[in-house]
Amino acid sequence: MKLVLGRDDLAAAALSAARQAGAEPERVDIKPVHKASRGFVNTSDVDLCELAIVTVLQAAAHGKPVLLLPLTTLGRHQHQTLVTLGRLSVADVEGRSVGVRAWSQTTGVWVRGFLTEQYGIDLRKADWTTYEGHHVEGAEDPSWVERAPEGTKLPADFLAGRVDFGIMGNELPSDDRVRTAIDDAHDVAEQWSKDQGFVPVNHVVGVSEAAAAEHGAAILAAYDAMRSVLAAKEEGGPVALHPVGFTGLRAAFTKAAAYALEQDVIPRAVHYDELVERTCAALGVAPSRLGG
Repeated sequence: MKLVLGRDDLAAAALSAARQAGAEPERVDIKPVHKASRGFVNTSDVDLCELAIVTVLQAAAHGKPVLLLPLTTLGRHQHQTLVTLGRLSVADVEGRSVGVRAWSQTTGVWVRGFLTEQYGIDLRKADWTTYEGHHVEGAEDPSWVERAPEGTKLPADFLAGRVDFGIMGNELPSDDRVRTAIDDAHDVAEQWSKDQGFVPVNHVVGVSEAAAAEHGAAILAAYDAMRSVLAAKEEGGPVALHPVGFTGLRAAFTKAAAYALEQDVIPRAVHYDELVERTCAALGVAPSRLGG
């Protein structure tokens, strides 16, 4: 039973619990963790894998054998990830160029959702450039999105002024010229989360259908162990940073799915109950066993 998890504490807990449940787990070290997604989704290279929330939605929409284990391994505010070098602001996005690493990158999906919902931006009136394809085979960029030339990278294009705005999280370059396009972005993000009742979710945990059939008891044990770790480290506050359980993740998944459909990230609507039912059927448990 092969596992890919970015956090050492979650990996240690999952490995120990799976071993106690009778499995022979092995942690596969892939960094950054998102590089494991393609093999997991398309060819089931590993059994349990940390995944971006949008990758789960695309996998479901394209009929991939991927199940959701409802654990948030990475949650964070996102408004600050829309950046610019000049005097432009979020009000200037229409008619300007915007770069994002991949159209299905979860950070980009959240930010584009904010642009339409909070700022009234028509996404099709901006010039979008992507730099990578999708993790899920069969997924494609919309016709109104341009792919950058092979070998080019968003941070370099952004710093050189070849795109007016960039959507960047961990890949954001360190440069004194960089500024957020949304004024008081962190305050805006905190208020958005208070209003919505959740912090945007980036990464969750996926399980292959084959692993659920073969290692069901070990997967449930790993879920329990990782849930305990996340609960112990939850910082409190008005909304949970790392929600767990099907109930805890419902709002974030529902909103992300709506944004993804509006942005042509997924070819059909993916309803949260579909994900719940598939996971529970594969593991032979009621939703309450997985927090909802």
